[in-house]
Amino acid sequence: MPPADPQLRELGAFLRARRERVTPAVIGLATSGRRRTPGLRREEVAQLAGVGITWYTWLEQGRASGVSEQVIGAVARVLRMTDAEKHHALVLAGHAPVKQAPPMTLQPAHAAILEQMLPFPAAVQTDGYEIVASNRAYRFVFDDLDRYAPDDRNCAWLMFTDPVWRGSIVDESLVLPDIAARLRAHQAEHRDEPRWARLVERLIEHSDDFRRLWEDYDVADERPRLRRYRSPRVGVLNVHFQSLWLDQSSGSRMIVMSPADAPTRERLERLSSLVASAPAWTAREDVLADVAS
Repeated sequence: MPPADPQLRELGAFLRARRERVTPAVIGLATSGRRRTPGLRREEVAQLAGVGITWYTWLEQGRASGVSEQVIGAVARVLRMTDAEKHHALVLAGHAPVKQAPPMTLQPAHAAILEQMLPFPAAVQTDGYEIVASNRAYRFVFDDLDRYAPDDRNCAWLMFTDPVWRGSIVDESLVLPDIAARLRAHQAEHRDEPRWARLVERLIEHSDDFRRLWEDYDVADERPRLRRYRSPRVGVLNVHFQSLWLDQSSGSRMIVMSPADAPTRERLERLSSLVASAPAWTAREDVLADVAS
């Protein structure tokens, strides 16, 4: 039996988590008697996907080398995976490129867009939730972002561990699982970058909620979300939260919160007037090489 590979072990754990959530009824299997296994049995997945039970068992154990795209596609179909889940499985199986993000430099055009987005909150961020620059609406929407240490300016870290940012979430049951699921989806694409391992280890150490959600092996895509936040300065904000990719190959993006209703627009305009004396945008010092402040 071949030794287990760490990346394939991750794939196996992900497939097992998905398998345990698919009931026989969902895929049209008749059941009788008690089932000791939650969801589908391994032999059921193997049969429906057209692979051997021994080989599929090895797959969930991280011991099946040379997993083809066709097999991943067949298993994804049986397990009713979303497009994001199927892509994640392909990444783990080695059929999608691994990202190598160079140190980010804020470009003049990025700074100009941040300013033009006012009074709507906007920030330049990596797909690992690191906030490298923000306009003043984003800087002050929850707290003064610039008062945090650069290593702590990370949305995932702040939403799970900081009382002010955590207290801004109106629907924790939606937002926190989504953050963990999107982080897991991107983490596989950055598996060779130590900063990603440090972030996940840090979150697991300091947040019981994150640790529980991380163990669910959920993944999610970057489609726009409707989110509700509670700003200490102006109250409840209903916003369309979306990512605009600056360089998807490296994971850099601009995140924007646009108002979903008239009261939110008015509150964001009021926030902008309250903090109008602050610079239009600010950034971490290590990304400012080519931008005049």
